[in-house]
Amino acid sequence: MSHSTYNQLWKDAQSTINDLFVQEIPLEAPKPEKDRLTVFQNLATLYIKYIQILRKLESCYDQIVHPQKRRVLRQVLDGTMGRLLEVKNEMVTLEFSEFHYFDDILSDLKLTPNDIEIPIPKYFLHERKKVLKDREQLLGKILAKMGPSSKAMDKEAKKMSLDEAIRLVQIHERARQGRLRAKFMREIRLEEEREKLAAQRGAPTVDPDLAAVRIQKIWKGFVQRRITRREREEEMVFIGMVPAKEVKSKKAHPKVFAEKTETDRRVTQEENEVEYQQALVTIKEKIRQVEGPDIKETMQDQIRQWFIECRDATGKFPDYPDEEDGGSAILFKEKTPEEIEAEMKEKEEKGKGKKGKKGKKSGKKSGKKKKGKKSGKKGKKGKKGDDEAEEEPGWKMAESKFLPAISESHNSYESVWRSRDESVNFQQKHDAVLIKEDKRIEVESEIRLQVDELMREELSNLKMALDRDKGKKGKKGKKSGKKKKKKGKKSGKKGKKGKKDKDLTADRTIESLYEELVQQGVLAPCPEVWLSQYIGDYSYLGTTLRQVDLEPMPSLSDVRQLVALYGILPLGSQVVHENMPQVKSLLLAGPRGVGKKMLLRAICTETGANLFDLTAENIAGKYPGKSGLTMLIHMVTKVAKQLQPSIVYIGDSEKTFVKKAPKGDKTDPKRLKKDLPKVLKGFKPEDRVLLVGTSRAPFDAELKPYVKTYERIILIPRPDYASRFILWRHVITQKGGIITNHLDVSSLTKITDGYTQGHIVEAVKYILNERRITQLPKKPLTAVEFVSPLARIDPIYREEEEAFKSWFGKTPLGKKREKLAKGGDEGEDGGGGKKGKKGKKGKKGKKKKKK
Repeated sequence: MSHSTYNQLWKDAQSTINDLFVQEIPLEAPKPEKDRLTVFQNLATLYIKYIQILRKLESCYDQIVHPQKRRVLRQVLDGTMGRLLEVKNEMVTLEFSEFHYFDDILSDLKLTPNDIEIPIPKYFLHERKKVLKDREQLLGKILAKMGPSSKAMDKEAKKMSLDEAIRLVQIHERARQGRLRAKFMREIRLEEEREKLAAQRGAPTVDPDLAAVRIQKIWKGFVQRRITRREREEEMVFIGMVPAKEVKSKKAHPKVFAEKTETDRRVTQEENEVEYQQALVTIKEKIRQVEGPDIKETMQDQIRQWFIECRDATGKFPDYPDEEDGGSAILFKEKTPEEIEAEMKEKEEKGKGKKGKKGKKSGKKSGKKKKGKKSGKKGKKGKKGDDEAEEEPGWKMAESKFLPAISESHNSYESVWRSRDESVNFQQKHDAVLIKEDKRIEVESEIRLQVDELMREELSNLKMALDRDKGKKGKKGKKSGKKKKKKGKKSGKKGKKGKKDKDLTADRTIESLYEELVQQGVLAPCPEVWLSQYIGDYSYLGTTLRQVDLEPMPSLSDVRQLVALYGILPLGSQVVHENMPQVKSLLLAGPRGVGKKMLLRAICTETGANLFDLTAENIAGKYPGKSGLTMLIHMVTKVAKQLQPSIVYIGDSEKTFVKKAPKGDKTDPKRLKKDLPKVLKGFKPEDRVLLVGTSRAPFDAELKPYVKTYERIILIPRPDYASRFILWRHVITQKGGIITNHLDVSSLTKITDGYTQGHIVEAVKYILNERRITQLPKKPLTAVEFVSPLARIDPIYREEEEAFKSWFGKTPLGKKREKLAKGGDEGEDGGGGKKGKKGKKGKKGKKKKKK
């Protein structure tokens, strides 16, 4: 797409933000909303609109090549991501559920589920391209030094003697010859039968005209059927019922051309950025050389004029402002009306006498006493009335940390870029005029420091000359006072410093620690998996089921959204991670084969994060003893914080919190139980480190410590019919299969209820081997072929899924959700439970009175 297309996209996004500001930053404080459904509708609409804005801004930031525009875009992009997470957090606290359903809102807004797919900014990887490449090379060198691992050696085929190999070859060769001979004999027998039948019938006697008519009839029927079949296939492709045939020449494919265009634009971005950085230096130097002397001279004249005006007004020269206060910049600063009012009030207060001040103090004290008496007369009822007047019951939106950044970038867009004429700047290079405006301010501040030093000396000389004329001695003591202040500040800084943890590896570099962790298998290379490869459809009946008081199982699309929101977006952006409600740990719970490890790898791939594997099996026998474990945790946390973003992974995390470890388990799964909470406490907002646990059986663990360790729990269900239908088609085509009318995907989807994504992939791999792929043109795939490999796999039954659901109901969030569904205390008011708590206290008080 062209420059104007992305500029228009940016314009549309900014206009939507402008519309949202009416709701987000109202002129008057809004009244608390009491109706929970209305609050959720408003939040959901806000959430969907922010997703649409984020999608537009992400594509703009990825493809716009103008370096100055990209800086404004980056600010608003990070702000929108953070605001989206804040709105999501509000929805979770309101609904007491991680999963929300917007099917009714989507139909009202005339949107599709694809329109609310969370986009993952590409700058997470593109702007760290060099770092990731260097890290990959370093990892490759370390693994090459180590050689093949013991696991890889175990998987190698067993050695065979020469006699056994010859015997095996002979057996297979005899079998091949036998099959070939049987095929020849069958062909000979069929040929003999055909000859016998021809001899019995005799020579054909048909009229030539009749024969010609028959040939025409057969040929015309064949041609018409071929045309009809082609038209039907084209129609099915057009309406999306059949996938389009792949274009043989990849160069002519429009998708390939679009990807090439995007890559070329990123190259142009880098070139323009280099030119922009060079321009910053050259333009600043040019301003310093050309305009610097004039700026310096005008500043000196202004300050000298100030000296004279002060001397004329007061009869003495003024004190020069300190550097800490801003130097001479304070003298010529344009003051706002608020600052002027504050100064006027200060002057009025100074003008009044001491008696007036004493009178005010006594008046304040007496006023306080009178208020106290009045409140005493009112009693308890009066206090309750005041509380209700101050805080009305209901829901209010919490303060946002990201709206100021969005507002600032929106204002800069409106003032600079919206109405700017760029008809001349076809190549979208940097704007030199804007650079001059910014750099002129920098040059002025630098020159002001030099001028301040010169004018301080000049002022001191003038004062000394004036004192000589008057015969007075210069005053002393000011310098000593300043020194004392500085000493006081230093002592204050020392007092603020807290105790730091001991660095157990202070004498070692990060590179050596990194190499050791790789050699021990703790820092593992992560396969490349993208979140878009986690296939799953949207839940279209979520809202309907909740209206009938039935809690639906989340869809795979909802799971994908949560992983993007809690895992990828915060880890990818430093600004978002520092200001958002911090999520330190994440638990992916679900039955076998639902894609827990795939989602973990997707988080690593999308953010370029390091993966530290602290699974009990992986660290068994490594760093033994208490001191060894302390060293391991210290090394992992130190390297993870230095080379962020990072993910600390614990597989089968429920085993860490089991009451009693199973007998014969030599991996010591409870080894990390005491240290995990300490590790999480050490993660600060500026540390982009996330603890991710996976679990097949979370109900085996002790609930309280398990839930305390993992703040966010994502429950991954079995795929529903819609997700399985999409998954079958995707996996078959990905593995080289061809979907034709002979393959009834709908029936195959229906009979595979209970089978997970892993089971489907395993069955397709088993059937679509190299030999079967070569047979596809003559022998198309059928649904029956996939039944035999699936029959060997045990499906996930509904009882196992219900066990996950009931376990999640025992978690704090699950309990609140269940209480809300039953119409409990949390659901009585729109504000999330304050009214309900007061009601409980009232009941307890009544019981005590009865006693």
